[in-house]
Amino acid sequence: MNIFIWVVQVLVALLFLMSGFFKGFIPIEQMASQGAIWVTTVPAWMVKAAAATDILGGLGLLLPSILRIRPRLTIIAAWCLILQMVLAVVVHLRAGDIQVIGMNVFLIVGTAFIIWGRTKKAPIAPRGA
Repeated sequence: MNIFIWVVQVLVALLFLMSGFFKGFIPIEQMASQGAIWVTTVPAWMVKAAAATDILGGLGLLLPSILRIRPRLTIIAAWCLILQMVLAVVVHLRAGDIQVIGMNVFLIVGTAFIIWGRTKKAPIAPRGA
């Protein structure tokens, strides 16, 4: 089970990292032309803030667990990302950008699985513990 949790953890983290780099480094006009309708309905700073939280959250899902330095931070990062995804669903609904909500739901479920796995099934002990 620990291996499966790691696979999900890495997959979800990579999706958040890719999403963050997409939002952070592709111009908003280009994102809108590629179908990301929501970016035209919020201020530019909000898109960049979402990019930063995606990147930091993706790193938070991996680094504390891999390095075994305060691995509980992985759980905190996961809860923060679930909150972000719930807020993203609201933004997408308001923007009429419904086709991407499935990915948000997938990320919510995957991140919730990480929380369950790292708290109940296969917690990671801190280094030296």
